[in-house]
Amino acid sequence: MRLVQVTIPTGKRRTVLKLLDDEGIDYVVTDETSGRKYTAVAYFPLPTNAVEPVLEKLREAGLEREAYTVVLSAETVASERFEALKESYAETEDSEERIARQELEARAEELASALPTYVIMTVVSAIIATAGLLLDSPATVVGSMVIAPLIGPAMAAAVGTVVDDGELFRRGISLQVLGVALAVVSATAFAVFVQATNLVPPGLDPLTLSEVEERLSPSVLSLAVALGAGVAGAISLTTGVSAALVGVMIAVALIPPAATVGIGIAYGNPTLAVGSAVLVAVNVLSINLAAIVVLWYVGYRPQQLFKRDRARIATLQRVAVLVVAIALLSVFLGGVTYDSYRAATTEQEIRTGVATELAEPTYSGYELIEVDVVTDTDYLLFQHPTDVVVTVGVPPDDPRPGLATAVATRLEAQHGIAVGVDVRYLEVERSG
Repeated sequence: MRLVQVTIPTGKRRTVLKLLDDEGIDYVVTDETSGRKYTAVAYFPLPTNAVEPVLEKLREAGLEREAYTVVLSAETVASERFEALKESYAETEDSEERIARQELEARAEELASALPTYVIMTVVSAIIATAGLLLDSPATVVGSMVIAPLIGPAMAAAVGTVVDDGELFRRGISLQVLGVALAVVSATAFAVFVQATNLVPPGLDPLTLSEVEERLSPSVLSLAVALGAGVAGAISLTTGVSAALVGVMIAVALIPPAATVGIGIAYGNPTLAVGSAVLVAVNVLSINLAAIVVLWYVGYRPQQLFKRDRARIATLQRVAVLVVAIALLSVFLGGVTYDSYRAATTEQEIRTGVATELAEPTYSGYELIEVDVVTDTDYLLFQHPTDVVVTVGVPPDDPRPGLATAVATRLEAQHGIAVGVDVRYLEVERSG
């Protein structure tokens, strides 16, 4: 619920009070003695979803240009008329606690942090994320997301689109571009510094780190994460719920991938840098698309009628651009997803072929310990296995009947997989 404070200009007191009475709104009126053009100030509580329609009626009554309005959050209102008003708006309006358009714009502007704060927090979060990735520490990576200020620009751009606020939209877009660029540059600089000062083991391959590897090959499921983050951000904004936790979700989709781009650049690994950069781009576009669609669907529009058509056209154009861009990048994501599926299927066939060969009577005393598939990682797509390392346990002094050649022959003949096979024998002695 909200407490609304409205100044009443000279000659409008009767009009305002009649409107409030007709709406069944409890109010308190005090005289204005500042000597300005206002004669009184009215205070009245409203359900959250009633603020926008009531303010619209006050605007139609001619108060918009002559008065100012303050909307405050209220904790409790004890009044029978307020309960009746709340029930009436629950029946005639969307029962969800949707905040007013004016409050939505104010929250979006507030979330878009001042530039110095935004720059500092983005740089710090990117450096912490880079450290967490190089340490292979999920907890540190999560910590970087908590302080990332990236929810504000995305929501500002979406709100600016649906309410036709060009300045807010441009601010949101420019801050998003700046934020991603700062994150990548900061991560690159920090990764180079870490290498130069030997804070990580020399010759470290970032692809051996699980936190880095999982962002190397973004799949179509990445779209679900980003779209969900955008929907959650818009809903938290429209309902007045704290955006702190949702901001973490948006940071999940942006900060670690951007830091991974920096690591890829610092370590001279274009495959890692490109794969993560595509993930960042898809996430940014998807968050914006989801937020715009949700805000438009909920019903936010510009106040002036002539601006609504302009906002609708701008919204449709921006949604179309975002959809096309996401579709193009999704081709890459789809390729990565299919390639991952094909690689997993091939690896399973290799393991099946090895197990089948070892089931032959010739190897009755052998025990399969491990199968390691070595994959060519020079390219992000079209990866294929190059070697298979099979570790088997054998009794001491047991003959070695050419298992490597037999496995390679079976894989090529039955599965069409041509790979080099190395067999490592581990002598196993059992009691009894």
